[in-house]
Amino acid sequence: MSLRIGVLLLGLSTSVAYSIYQIMEITERIKQQGDRATLTLTSWGRLGEAMAEFDGQNVFVAGGIPGERVVAEVVKVHRKYVSAKVVHVLEPSPDRVEPPCPYFGECTGCQWQHLSYEAQLRIKRNKVTDALQRVGHFADPNVTEVNPSPDQYGYRNHARFTINKQGSLGFVNRETRQFVRIEKCMLMHHGVNTLLEDLQDNCGETTQLSIRASKYSGDFLIQPYLVHPDISVNTGQKRYLESVGSREFLVSSPSFFQVNVDQAAAAANVVREKLKLNANDVLLDAYTGVGTFAILLASAVKKVIAVEESSAAVADAKQNAGDIENLEFVLGRSEDVFRNLSITPDVVVLDPPRSGCQPQALASLIEMNPSRVAYVSCDVETLGRDLKILCQGGYKLDEVVPLDMFPQTHHVECVALLSLGQQELRSLDKTLSADEIVAKSAPELILASASPRRKELMDILGLDFAIIPSEISEDPILGESPLEMVRRLSLEKSQAVAANLECGLVIGADSTVVFEGLAIGKPIDDDDARRMLRYLRGTTHHVATGITVLDVESGKSISDAMTSEITLRYLSDQEIDASIASGVPRDKAGAYAVQDTELRPASDWQGCYNNIVGLPVCRLVEMLRELHYQFPAGWAVSDSIVCDEDCPTIIAQQGCNSP
Repeated sequence: MSLRIGVLLLGLSTSVAYSIYQIMEITERIKQQGDRATLTLTSWGRLGEAMAEFDGQNVFVAGGIPGERVVAEVVKVHRKYVSAKVVHVLEPSPDRVEPPCPYFGECTGCQWQHLSYEAQLRIKRNKVTDALQRVGHFADPNVTEVNPSPDQYGYRNHARFTINKQGSLGFVNRETRQFVRIEKCMLMHHGVNTLLEDLQDNCGETTQLSIRASKYSGDFLIQPYLVHPDISVNTGQKRYLESVGSREFLVSSPSFFQVNVDQAAAAANVVREKLKLNANDVLLDAYTGVGTFAILLASAVKKVIAVEESSAAVADAKQNAGDIENLEFVLGRSEDVFRNLSITPDVVVLDPPRSGCQPQALASLIEMNPSRVAYVSCDVETLGRDLKILCQGGYKLDEVVPLDMFPQTHHVECVALLSLGQQELRSLDKTLSADEIVAKSAPELILASASPRRKELMDILGLDFAIIPSEISEDPILGESPLEMVRRLSLEKSQAVAANLECGLVIGADSTVVFEGLAIGKPIDDDDARRMLRYLRGTTHHVATGITVLDVESGKSISDAMTSEITLRYLSDQEIDASIASGVPRDKAGAYAVQDTELRPASDWQGCYNNIVGLPVCRLVEMLRELHYQFPAGWAVSDSIVCDEDCPTIIAQQGCNSP
């Protein structure tokens, strides 16, 4: 024992001295899991951890608060950073409180139970301001105080559980991937936890389970259908009744719905009041889901046009609308519907998924030129990106209202309010078309695909890009292998888009499922999707993705194809039918999406996870370097997208419907 530690222990009781001795067993260099280090925490990380630097590495410390001095234990050593957890606080923050949940730190669904609620609200507001400045380039955005949640615990109406081999329900730690059995989740309201108690240890016939329950209507939904004799509640419901404000909503199992209904009502009130809706307004509600905003706002305007691409959600929305006469639902993608509207809206509400709006949707919105826009977002990074494009197209960011939809986590919901006015950003040539304004934000890289999955992966990569979908036939050629086919199609897609450009690097990609040597493409209809899913369930097969990067000016291109192995769990017929009703299989090779958080089809995979999603960004980065693409200063590849043992980390669901 060193003299320094010996002096420290002098005069202390044996038990206390031993405890401190254990804590002080710190490392000078981080080498492996279990190493301990004394750290001074400096800032917040992307997923709600505190950050520090040690041994020349960034260390992300779960359970820490910036400003604290702690002893942290290494959970995992990644290629370019280290994940750790607090094991002892040497100098606590005044914002620190005792976490009430016995699972805090184990299941990782909550990140901030150790923070006072006042501190959570303050930090979330700072997070919104930072993203708007850093990503959106807004110098001094008007961000209001965060609207607090009426319930800091017990607010969630939806839980997705993993089931272990013993039939127990629980969550999986984001870093260690260890299963944590849950008796009661403090984020869920009483109805969810009551159902959890009945189901616990009786669900070995499935590997994933979803519970939705309304604290107001008392109705619930459990998927999938279960037959265990000790389960006393009904399961397998296709929909349940939820309430927002004074309005009831029918929600199908695959449909998205806000997990905090009190804050969903608050968001609708913000939109209604801040946009000053009146009886002469025509309102366009994009990404309407089951019609929440459209229905809640219909009484304040002349007409509502609601757009949604999920057929299951539209079916629910029409039933939810009941006898509302000034409400029209349109089935289709927002970027496709916008350009074919027969009426120009006065007001637009955008509530896109976490990945934000497609560039084509933003371009069409700029062309429509509505006087007022509300953009509702659960991701401040994509919000900043899209607001930047809208303001370059002539809009003015008036105000951003954050709402705490997800207490005890680092997530925050925002309602951004825009109006036509003087541009806040650098002046652009007003002779540019709306499409050119969008493209001007990303002139060097062009993704030749309309796939939302590929767009999300490009977003994670963190490089500016434009989207110009290719329109080519994807028919196979007699005698070519699946790998040859996807490689060829990726080249042809990039060539088709490059033919209309003068410069830039065009990225083409094509994916197929390969089972028993045969390529399985996209289903032609619902019956074909059902056949594919029944054929593939319980099997181990491969996903092949071809990728091409083409330099428009030189004509030089690099093409490659990668394969990853995936094992599908055995999907029940009820799960298959629910997935088909959601519309998810419609444009997916093999009729499934590995990242589908409702179906959760994969039980295991090997190789690059991103390749299964549809774009091996690890290989893409190598291709861009080979073609001498100039990466932004300070840009570095995140470990979450490097094709090594960390590839699966991208599957961790940190979105609005976690934990």
